[in-house]
Amino acid sequence: METTLPNLRHLRAFVEVAERRSISRAAPRVFLSQPAITQAIGKLEELLQTRLFERRNDGMLPTEGGSLFAVRVGRALTLVRCGAQDALRAVPERTNRPVAPPEQMFTTTQLRALVAVANAGNFSLAARAIGTSQPALHRAARELEGLLATKLFERTHQGIELTRPGQILAQQCKLAFAELAQGFAEMRALNGRDTGRIVVGAMPLSRHFILPKAINALAGELPEVGVHEVDGPYDELLHGLRHGEIDFLVGALRNPLPVDDIVQERLFDDPLAIVARAGHPLKGKRNLTIRDLAAYSWIVPRSGTPTRDQFDAMFRSQRIATPGGIVESSSLILIRALLLDSDRLTLISPHQIRLEEDQGLLATLAYDLKRSRRPIGITTRRDWHPTATQSRFLELVRKASGYLKNE
Repeated sequence: METTLPNLRHLRAFVEVAERRSISRAAPRVFLSQPAITQAIGKLEELLQTRLFERRNDGMLPTEGGSLFAVRVGRALTLVRCGAQDALRAVPERTNRPVAPPEQMFTTTQLRALVAVANAGNFSLAARAIGTSQPALHRAARELEGLLATKLFERTHQGIELTRPGQILAQQCKLAFAELAQGFAEMRALNGRDTGRIVVGAMPLSRHFILPKAINALAGELPEVGVHEVDGPYDELLHGLRHGEIDFLVGALRNPLPVDDIVQERLFDDPLAIVARAGHPLKGKRNLTIRDLAAYSWIVPRSGTPTRDQFDAMFRSQRIATPGGIVESSSLILIRALLLDSDRLTLISPHQIRLEEDQGLLATLAYDLKRSRRPIGITTRRDWHPTATQSRFLELVRKASGYLKNE
């Protein structure tokens, strides 16, 4: 469900009232009149379809929903503020500086423009993506540059790219928008309308048992919640995670951590096996050597993945040259087809070929893979604060992983 982004000034006013329990005390801090703040809160309540405050003689007391949403809004505004500060620090040389903290003057329109251009790399496509005209989007983007007194966009042969300050601010704005989306989801759940969406980045192993088991279990409890599965290379999934486009990743963990703003939760260690078609010449052969394996072509994931590291180490440790003619793929569909129609080998988790093995199509070879276990788990942003629904789905992922762990 698409989230309508509220006016930033309204959000600032709402947080001040929630903190100070008073419209009159909040007004001078956000430079709005008391009637304007009252109107802003009314618009938020209408948008959220939730009463945010109890109006009492001694002040404004946040409701349960108001308290929940205030936390999300506070986190979102902090991300925008930190993004602005970090963006300014990334400017190597400055001839002029903003007179006031620029984030206090940012508008939702300006930040949406920045994020849209970051995603599209083109003003025209960005305008179309957010449903506005190109002149309006271009104007908002330039206004944002004026507030920061620095260049955020630059034209290249490929289109429009963000400068380093622009990239920093855009990433934090994406995370801020994700916080607001979570806030809206919490409000719907509080009102008995849990129709949110969970976005999970799925690496190969998780797609064959863990996620199907967890998704079906969640559907039994919360049938209106949608799950969007995203697959792709780890670097792309990590980028989506760090920019708030993906809630969490499930699959092979990385060591060392590729960046310091994520955390990994280890669920179990998954063994690897050498797999071939059931009628492969090496099937049933005892005392297989590394030279036996080197005589065949292989299908393995691309460099930098845990399984590929294991594959390279297997030959390197025996001082045997890596076989030539490697096909790089993590697609089980392609791997399966190549194995069934050739004498190729692959290095893969036995869990991923369980069905094919039961059907007598593929088989594991009797080769001792020492220390071949990969840690499998959950990867999240370091400061991620999941909703109750997201937390429940994570519990179901952990439960599904337990079945593999105990096998």
